[in-house]
Amino acid sequence: MNSKDNTQASPTRTLAAFAAGLQCEAIPVPVLRRAEDLFLDWFASALAGKGALPVEALAAFAHRICPADGPSEILIHRSATSPFAAAYANAAASHFAEQDDVHNGSVFHPAAVVFPAALAVAQELGRSGAEFLTAAVAGYEVGIRVGEFLGRSHYKVFHTTGTAGTLAAAAAVGNLLRLTPEQMGHAFGSAGTQSAGLWEFLRDAAHSKQLHTAHASSAGLAAAYLAADDLTGATRILEGPQGMAAGMSDDADAARLTDRLGARWALPETSFKFHASCRHTHPAADALARVMRENDVAAGAIRRVTARVHQGALDVLGPVTDPQTVHQAKFSMGTVLAMIALEGRAGLAEFDARFRDPEVVAFRDRVVMVRDDEVDRAYPQRWIGKVEIETADGRTLAARVDEPKGDPGNTLSRPELEDKAIRLATYRDGATESEMRAVIARIWTLADTPVMGRWFPAQGAQ
Repeated sequence: MNSKDNTQASPTRTLAAFAAGLQCEAIPVPVLRRAEDLFLDWFASALAGKGALPVEALAAFAHRICPADGPSEILIHRSATSPFAAAYANAAASHFAEQDDVHNGSVFHPAAVVFPAALAVAQELGRSGAEFLTAAVAGYEVGIRVGEFLGRSHYKVFHTTGTAGTLAAAAAVGNLLRLTPEQMGHAFGSAGTQSAGLWEFLRDAAHSKQLHTAHASSAGLAAAYLAADDLTGATRILEGPQGMAAGMSDDADAARLTDRLGARWALPETSFKFHASCRHTHPAADALARVMRENDVAAGAIRRVTARVHQGALDVLGPVTDPQTVHQAKFSMGTVLAMIALEGRAGLAEFDARFRDPEVVAFRDRVVMVRDDEVDRAYPQRWIGKVEIETADGRTLAARVDEPKGDPGNTLSRPELEDKAIRLATYRDGATESEMRAVIARIWTLADTPVMGRWFPAQGAQ
């Protein structure tokens, strides 16, 4: 078989053709409704990033290198700029509060990279709400499959949202630009060669996580625009002998890239975040809440907590032993479980007020994580929560949760999503409650919106 035949038969090319050719009519209505839910969740998460140091630094950089006016909107500043700058800033903002969505099987946060790029470009091109939602679905379907393809070994070192996210953003933008399948393949090649994001930042409480999403979303956007101008990229960037899998994974499975394309819709498999913390903490948080509730145990009566977790949780959360910032505390299993035990919830306000509180620190130090064979075998398709507590009076109590709150089988209703969105929007004064209710009403009719325009009145660059 010659190289041309290899290109035609490659999974990268098949996935690119799907993303380029996806039209709204082919997407089941429940998938489109779920896309609206996810967009609201992302929008509010972006507003919650307002004022955070890494977000403001990245947004200021975007303003510095891009025009002070343009068709696209930086939500936290209500300013107008280029699509590239808007995608960059909005992606950073939406990945700060740790409330954006996650797809379990790929361990990937699609919203933080797909929606910023798609929104910025839809605003520039004047696309309809239906076209915007279609592009977002394309981005989710591509990014999730790339994350699944790269496998568990990839996630041990690489932040999948930063790596698979470049291709997800390229898919969404390429769909809006109406790229041909061949051009979409080149966009994937240019996006994949820019894929980046390493977990080492967690050890230092560094600000890299928001940089990962800013880069992935804007790099994917750039890759799609460049492909439209005939810039070529590697045609087998994913599975080629010197492609992403070769350099970033030792358990990649190319079959996952084209898994039931057009029949299996991966977007509705995405989970919402109920707690304002790393998703790896959520199963144990729900299990702890259950064991305390069912046995009427107070936090002061707990002498020790054992969270039985999958290896991925140990890899990501294990390095965080003494969190120095609010954001790093959200990657500390002990801190999250302390919030659940002492406050009854691990929300934004709780972390801000108490992450270094002596009572929280004391509880945190009574928490240990151990790898559990059953939990690890189920991961990443299922994120099981198991917790055991030892009480001061000598009892050992246990609870498990098979579907944490926010998972597709235990999802958030639209009223719950609306309540969450309002809390996020008003958290750092990103929007008033009345403004957010207007946004919510608009999102619920997005499929019928003729032109994607601004969401807030322009206030100029910050």
